[in-house]
Amino acid sequence: MSSSTSGPLSGPAPTDWRRLSPRMLLVHPVQEVVRAAPALLGLLVAGTSSGGKGHLWTLAGVGLTVLFGMLRWFTTTYRISPEHVQVRRGLLNRKVLTVPRDRVRTVDVTSHVLHRVLGLARVEVGTGTSDRRHDSRLKLDALSAAEAANLRVELLHRSPAAQSPVAQSPAASPVPPPAGSTPAAETELARMRPGWVGFGPFTMSGLVTVGVVGGFVSRLVSEGNIDLDQVGPVRETWRWFSAMSLALEIATVVLVLVVFVGVASTLGYVLAYGNFRLTRHAEGTLHVTRGLLTRRATTIEERRLRGVEVDEPLLLRAVRGARLSAVTTGLRSGQGGQRGGSMLLPPAPRAEAAAVARLVLSHAPGATGPAPPTEPFTEPLTAPLIPHGPAALRRRFTRAFGVHVPVLVALLLFWALGEPPLWPWLTAAALLPVTALLAADRYRSLGHALTSGYLVTRWGSLVRRRVVLRCDGVIGWTVERSFFQRRAGLATLTATTAAGGQSYQVRDVELAEALRLATAGTPGLLDPFLQRAGSVSQ
Repeated sequence: MSSSTSGPLSGPAPTDWRRLSPRMLLVHPVQEVVRAAPALLGLLVAGTSSGGKGHLWTLAGVGLTVLFGMLRWFTTTYRISPEHVQVRRGLLNRKVLTVPRDRVRTVDVTSHVLHRVLGLARVEVGTGTSDRRHDSRLKLDALSAAEAANLRVELLHRSPAAQSPVAQSPAASPVPPPAGSTPAAETELARMRPGWVGFGPFTMSGLVTVGVVGGFVSRLVSEGNIDLDQVGPVRETWRWFSAMSLALEIATVVLVLVVFVGVASTLGYVLAYGNFRLTRHAEGTLHVTRGLLTRRATTIEERRLRGVEVDEPLLLRAVRGARLSAVTTGLRSGQGGQRGGSMLLPPAPRAEAAAVARLVLSHAPGATGPAPPTEPFTEPLTAPLIPHGPAALRRRFTRAFGVHVPVLVALLLFWALGEPPLWPWLTAAALLPVTALLAADRYRSLGHALTSGYLVTRWGSLVRRRVVLRCDGVIGWTVERSFFQRRAGLATLTATTAAGGQSYQVRDVELAEALRLATAGTPGLLDPFLQRAGSVSQ
């Protein structure tokens, strides 16, 4: 875990303190001015409206902001000893953040546009803890690009010699690779292809852009007291739109929205995943780089890999697309996408995601898991899944129509007793086939398998997920049965792990099958409980 201490530190003699790149003096003042822009604008408006010299107050505010940004370089230093990574910062409140080197899980390197122009990069050293009260990531903003790359190698790619008792002695200190040196050989597993851009519109990430643009325009109109009726192009467009029939108006709005969201989603896809590259380092790490304007690099240790997850959102699945992420310890679930921290492949062809997953799993330590010697190895990504039976099918439809039908009946009663508009009832009735299709698709997505030391589980409709989890990464099993599940003879089996989302479910499976999976996945773990249950039943 990372710790925060103040004052002198005890322990073995560390290496010399290092400073950030002097070129950061051109980055931090600009960043601080941008962050303080609303406050500086407020000073200008307040000073001008009160008859004072608002521009002088604004200049003074800009000067103080720039000075504050420059102080970071003078007050931030870091050092790397054989046992710890330490960052010292602060002027009045001096603080030293310490992370044991054996707790370093990730070293993320990010370069924004201004960083790249100046040849800089921001380094974040993560321990993988999920405590939200304290930031467990040491941030160094910014280092030179070469120094950031060498620091990543120094922290994650230590040679066996660095692990020897001599290297761990207090007098010894790690020797970083020479500046600009090339790390050990890497094998490329995947690279961005031009055809993948076609999956951008189906990610629907442009919906966020619609909300941001709509909010910005609304705020601009409100704050500026702009009367849209007095704007010629807006007035003419509204007049042209109002002359249409209702059906044509709806079709026009839908068409414009689809085109805008599609273009925005494609642009966002290119900016986020341009120059994507996945490589495997010879010393056992996966390295992901991506980003067209802002370059991001993430390193995942293969020894911490416990499996993979293939996600297929509904629209992406319709065009045979999928995205791939790692189930690994040391990366908090929700990072980057927030799942960007564990992403192994952006939205791409489903076959490509399966191929990359096979490559990743085949190189992971303990790849074949605890499979019996007599059992032939079966590829977990393509292994046939066991369906969950008619009881699970009935449960899918019962849960779907259990909400839809009462709403439909209530709308029908309101329409019969009063005189409300008929369209809500007709809309709800028209959505009944959609509800049935979703229920059928949710059942079709259900499935599980236990093959070659891997637990495979699949679920979901709007987002179909298939998780391949190594059984030796499971630290516990939970069998849950609600009142309705007990009546249907079903249960939900949850595999608990220290990786990824920490728990993965096999939903609505027969109780006997759930116990069989848990027993076969972790032999001997449930024997005391099963024996106790047997003795009680007798």
